[in-house]
Amino acid sequence: MSTGRKHLLKVIILGDSAVGKTSLMNQYVNKRFSQQYKATIGADFLTKEVMIDDKLVTLQIWDTAGQERFQSLGVAFYRGADCCVMVYDITAVKTFESLASWKEEFLNQSNPKDPENFPFVVLGNKLDKEPERKVPTAKAQQWCKANGDIPFFETSAKEAVNVEEAFQAIAKKALSQVKDEEDFKPNIDLKKKSDKKSEGKCC
Repeated sequence: MSTGRKHLLKVIILGDSAVGKTSLMNQYVNKRFSQQYKATIGADFLTKEVMIDDKLVTLQIWDTAGQERFQSLGVAFYRGADCCVMVYDITAVKTFESLASWKEEFLNQSNPKDPENFPFVVLGNKLDKEPERKVPTAKAQQWCKANGDIPFFETSAKEAVNVEEAFQAIAKKALSQVKDEEDFKPNIDLKKKSDKKSEGKCC
């Protein structure tokens, strides 16, 4: 059994509208899939406890709206993220081409300490629509490699293909980010008080 404190990891899911961000989150957390599409307004999150490398981890998974008119809401939600998941639809080229702008926006808004090494994961969703595929697997792999060797999975939220595996990788990435930050955190004693009470008397 693991010892030590629980880790709360904040994971942000980004991507264009209707790529399946909410469906992936619901499939992973609730093992549910709905055929009915309902646009996310602003942002929503679900939590799930998982064991990663003998550590009890609580994933706080934020599902953000893909519509441009809600993107300004992003700043508050992006801050403090431990991992960013970018989702595209394998049947829609435009959603794949948007990955670069989502990545750039996330880094601009979240302002992480080490943007070069911040953990991203890319998911090509709707694998159940393979006959309608427009984005070749090799093309996505090439993009991920060129953008810092980002881990890449093709998933189906509908049929639960690779969803568990993808989120395990996401949790590990997020946990490694937290561990790195803890390793480099200076030891500051906040209890130490340097201010001495003034001995002068008020007239």
